[in-house]
Amino acid sequence: MGTAVDAAAFGSVDAVVGEVMRLHRSLPPRPALEEVEAAEALAHAADREERARIDAVARLRRPPAVPDELFGVAQEMHRALAAFQCREQKRDATRLLELDALHALFDDLIQRASQCVPSSSNSTRAAPRITASAAATTSVASSSSASSSASAVAANSGADRYSSMGANGFSAARTGTGAGRVSMDDSYLKKAKAPVWNDGVVAATSHIPRGVTANSVAARVDDGYGDNSEKMSLIKLASMIEVAAKKGARDLNLQGKLMNDIEWLPDSIGKLTGLVTLDISENRILALPEAMGRLSSLAKLDLHSNRISQLPESFGDLCNLICLDLRGNQLTSLPSSLGRLVKLEELDVSANHLTSLPDSIGSLARLKKLIVETNNLDELPYTIGHCVSLVELRVGYNHLKALPEAVGKLESLEILSVRYNSIRGLPTTMASLTKLKEVDASFNELESIPENFCFVTSLVKLNVGNNFADLQSLPRSIGNLEMLEELDISNNQIRLLPDSFGNLQRLRVLRAEENPLQVPPRDVALKGAQAAVQYMAEHVTKKATRSQPMKAKKTWAQFCFFSRPNKRKHDRIDTAS
Repeated sequence: MGTAVDAAAFGSVDAVVGEVMRLHRSLPPRPALEEVEAAEALAHAADREERARIDAVARLRRPPAVPDELFGVAQEMHRALAAFQCREQKRDATRLLELDALHALFDDLIQRASQCVPSSSNSTRAAPRITASAAATTSVASSSSASSSASAVAANSGADRYSSMGANGFSAARTGTGAGRVSMDDSYLKKAKAPVWNDGVVAATSHIPRGVTANSVAARVDDGYGDNSEKMSLIKLASMIEVAAKKGARDLNLQGKLMNDIEWLPDSIGKLTGLVTLDISENRILALPEAMGRLSSLAKLDLHSNRISQLPESFGDLCNLICLDLRGNQLTSLPSSLGRLVKLEELDVSANHLTSLPDSIGSLARLKKLIVETNNLDELPYTIGHCVSLVELRVGYNHLKALPEAVGKLESLEILSVRYNSIRGLPTTMASLTKLKEVDASFNELESIPENFCFVTSLVKLNVGNNFADLQSLPRSIGNLEMLEELDISNNQIRLLPDSFGNLQRLRVLRAEENPLQVPPRDVALKGAQAAVQYMAEHVTKKATRSQPMKAKKTWAQFCFFSRPNKRKHDRIDTAS
């Protein structure tokens, strides 16, 4: 846009009217009310985030070994970076608020101008009447975008107007329906630009003009939002949340949809009280707002593959949550309020930095699936035994040295994986797990398996491989596991298989490599599971056969031994006579 002003544009009433309408057309489309509300919330949230970061820096205490000047430089750099990041987060929101304020200013000026132009003139031709409706119609017809001077116009020419507006940059008259708000005619609605929602995602360059009814917004509520691959800025995310809240959205899919510089969610997410499923996975979110706790209808929440280091205490207010996926974050602890999620059935917190689980986890009586693999756990809380509905428990890749005896109370447990820990023995209480089907205790330090473990006759898969020099034998009654189909005892120090091994008629997979096997011979074990089972059955039969003659000889010797004294007795009787 040129900087020169055409003097001819001010030469007559008609020329001035044309200039006013041209200036109005030069503005970009006015943001929707939902976008303005989102921008307001976003600006406040960004300010709050900046204050929180600056306060965190201020709370740091200088170690004695660090020079005061050096420490001050680092703090100042943190404060400057926080301020810069805040401005970056607010940039789109600020521009949108300034644009909305400029529209409000222009609308008011047009109203003033329309009162200066008579409806009819004494001349042969009536002067054009300036109305907000006419200006809006011509504005929609124009596709030109505002230049950088638009903000300056709002800031300088409308300084007096800004003083009468709220902190958000737009006047209260905007939300009303009286004379303070620009009235739009039907032709304007029909010529409106593409709606803000395009197949469930905020369109890159389109806005819903003021005056469009809610039904005209092409937002997908039934199928959910966010099914497009376009990356969203923070302001577009906030706008989406506002419209989704008003539409009563039930599903929101933001998987991998957010720009990399988005590190937190706006507080307005708490408005989505009707949301049932929410997927914010595979982004770079660092923190969640306390407002998340207001999503009282939420049943499924997927937050995997972000950078979340802490959950808000309000998480416990998600009273209808059934599935919670937090894997692949940077959590070091879980809030105790987690125990209030009484309807929770699936919890995945694998691949984090957890050092412990809260005792309140025992309150999750409906929990069926718990995955805490790849963390830094040293132990499981004893209260784990109260999770009586637990079907699958995976705690592999931690630092566990033992399992609590309370594991034996998990009467519904079917799958137990404790691989890659430092466990030396399994609790004897596991004998009461009558529904257990799979156990993986590989890559531990197992020295033995309890004899009563073989009471778990429902077992189908057992992996005790790679316990290396520690495991030297299997329980003698392993043959009781008649349902066993897969057995891994590889990389141990087992020399003999128990005689009862021949009873494992359903065994179809046997991994026994890297053991100093003597019975059965290693070449037999390498032929497969049933070859080893058959060999052990025949081996037991041969042992029984070899022991049978020995028993016969012993009986004959006993007969001879007891018969000799009788003979002597008879001889004494004959001599006496």
